[in-house]
Amino acid sequence: MNKADIANAVHEKLGGTKVQAEEVLDIVIDSIVSTLKKGGEVSIAGLGIFSTKIRAARLARNPRTGDPINVSTMRVPKFRPAKGLKDAVKQ
Repeated sequence: MNKADIANAVHEKLGGTKVQAEEVLDIVIDSIVSTLKKGGEVSIAGLGIFSTKIRAARLARNPRTGDPINVSTMRVPKFRPAKGLKDAVKQ
């Protein structure tokens, strides 16, 4: 399933136009992304929690040459699934 499939499912359930369904989906995704950019966390009951974490700086290796590369500290997205999602997937 991709973004277009989800927009079609929203369109079928709520009616309206497909463009409106895509706009609703875009608003939800943009809201999640902007909250994560600010360092916040998004909790959706039954689905899980979107958050960010800091990945520490480290020394990596270039696989082609073997030369060491310094990788700086960065913030990466993280997702913790809710119990309801875990239980639903187990079946």
